[in-house]
Amino acid sequence: MTNLVDRPSSPRGDRRREQLVEAGVAVLCESGWPAVTTRAVAERAATNPGLIHYHFGGLPGLHAAVAARAGELVIGPVAAAFVDALGRRQAVATMRELLPHTLDDERAMRLAVELIAGATRDPALGEVLRGQLRQVRTEIGEQLGRLHPAWPPARAGGVATLVTALIDGLVLHYMVDPELPLDDAFAVLGDLLEES
Repeated sequence: MTNLVDRPSSPRGDRRREQLVEAGVAVLCESGWPAVTTRAVAERAATNPGLIHYHFGGLPGLHAAVAARAGELVIGPVAAAFVDALGRRQAVATMRELLPHTLDDERAMRLAVELIAGATRDPALGEVLRGQLRQVRTEIGEQLGRLHPAWPPARAGGVATLVTALIDGLVLHYMVDPELPLDDAFAVLGDLLEES
């Protein structure tokens, strides 16, 4: 059997692979992981189910690619908002503004729930999500290091972990209680980020 890494890449093959991943994300969003089958994704992509084996090595490889894309869609905007901010106050203000919009995005919320459910049930999906979360914490830690050059790396990494956990927790709590006092939480976060 040919190693997937050794397969030549072509623009057409890349487009087909993208099409299959997008079809998988759509099925995941609509019906959850149990519905993300070879047949369902191939039907959604209007293609041959054998291409899933060719491009991904089978269903587990497709699941990993779908989880990675879903993670990019859910986690990416929040991480980018923090990392791209010009300063600490702007980072906090941007995240504060982004949170309700994220929760209003039904597709993002469905994908977030499925990512967590998949990660807790399937070790391979858990590894994909863990890798993405580690990357986000690293990026936020690096940004904090630039904003606070006097901080040792362990402090920047620790605050990055707290920031990401706070955002995750606020999303969860806000989903359950839309009257959550977000301004108070973000004010405390701003103070934490200002400390040197």
